[in-house]
Amino acid sequence: MFEVSGKIIAVTGASSGIGQAMASHLAKSGAKVIAIARRTEALSKWAETTDGSVGFVAADLGDIDSLENVSQKIKSHFGNVDILINAAGLNPRIHADKVTKKIWSETLDINLNAPFFLAQQMVPAMKEAKWGRIINFASLQSERAFENGISYGTAKGGVMQMTRAMAQAWSKDGITVNAIAPGFFPTELTASVFANEALANQNANQTCIGRNGNMDDLTGPVQFLCSNASSYITGQTLYVDGGFTAK
Repeated sequence: MFEVSGKIIAVTGASSGIGQAMASHLAKSGAKVIAIARRTEALSKWAETTDGSVGFVAADLGDIDSLENVSQKIKSHFGNVDILINAAGLNPRIHADKVTKKIWSETLDINLNAPFFLAQQMVPAMKEAKWGRIINFASLQSERAFENGISYGTAKGGVMQMTRAMAQAWSKDGITVNAIAPGFFPTELTASVFANEALANQNANQTCIGRNGNMDDLTGPVQFLCSNASSYITGQTLYVDGGFTAK
């Protein structure tokens, strides 16, 4: 039920952090994985050192008008995509008083607009196959307001509702759409948080489990949502946060 072997999976934000960890895990699990991110060198190095069938596409997902072309490059590796994982993110951490129109637009483009319009490119083939999986990445800030997080939180709140709306639009065609909302994991986006030992410990103490996350905590939930084991689950946001939002 949890098998992903042979599935063609596109993962955005895969040059580092959560996206790369998920791409590596799924490739080891037998999937054919295409990694998408801006940094060509990081993607190339990842592809050279990763077990399994992989490819990569270097692209700026914030350029929404380019996503049709990006989707064609993705499909050129292994064919039509079975599973899309939207893990790319941008968190500028700027106070509301200092957010510019440019920062606001860039944050929404990467976190909210790109996941939808890239999925829109992949959906026709999923409909034809009568099977597909779309996994978006939400956040603790999908429901909670964090300091200096207004643009990011707005985008991630939108991701939660977008996930529901995508499920309503496409699940009758065999495509499930769900989101994962991670707690605090060590990534480039959270480097400043983990660099502050007191803050990192405070976040750990906020969880029910008593620690911050590591990448192994995410691989199981992601594989579950990629597989037939989750075939009757759609439109949901799964918090993988050690119980942070439970307290």
